[in-house]
Amino acid sequence: MGRRKLHGDPTRDALLTAAEALVAQGGIDAVSVRGAAAGAGTTTRAVYVLFGSKEGLLEALARRTFELLMDAIAAVPPSSDPGRDLINRSVGGFRAFALKHPDLFLLFFTAQVSRRALGSDAAASGTVAYAQLAELIERAQQTGLLGRHSVEEATLLWDALCTGLALREICGPITSTDGERIWTEALEAFLVGLGRDHDASTDSKSDAGPTHDR
Repeated sequence: MGRRKLHGDPTRDALLTAAEALVAQGGIDAVSVRGAAAGAGTTTRAVYVLFGSKEGLLEALARRTFELLMDAIAAVPPSSDPGRDLINRSVGGFRAFALKHPDLFLLFFTAQVSRRALGSDAAASGTVAYAQLAELIERAQQTGLLGRHSVEEATLLWDALCTGLALREICGPITSTDGERIWTEALEAFLVGLGRDHDASTDSKSDAGPTHDR
């Protein structure tokens, strides 16, 4: 028989939860192998066995962050309306994740930890999470909601708006009582604006009248 595995998923989850609590107490500098082990009720050896180092623990925390975000977005029931889906999943998914895990959001979404400093697995998790948003944006494009904007550009803009809204709600001045309404109204107005930009461009060309070669 092989040796019994001393440190499995429960210990791993406990260490990541402890690391998140340390981030809440003092940011990334507060995370340590000893502190995570103490918070999880285990030994420093468990950290090294499961993650290899403090850096490995932080990379695993980054992966967990992106997985939590993707799970929160996927948990919002889909609909047959791509535009409403995009808004509902942003409010019910991205916003819900940011409010439930504000310290992880601030750590990995506001450049306290550079994406370039993360390991390849953590960076890949971030890419997959971003692609999840891009798929929702692409559905909206297929129904003509993006105007002249490409999926790439609209995804970047949408991500920036959601990140900004989350930051203002976590740090102020958006209050939790008004948060859902403000997010919904802001995203609705932004989506309408994307489509209107195309309409305005079309109308401008139409108003100019036909052109003739000289």
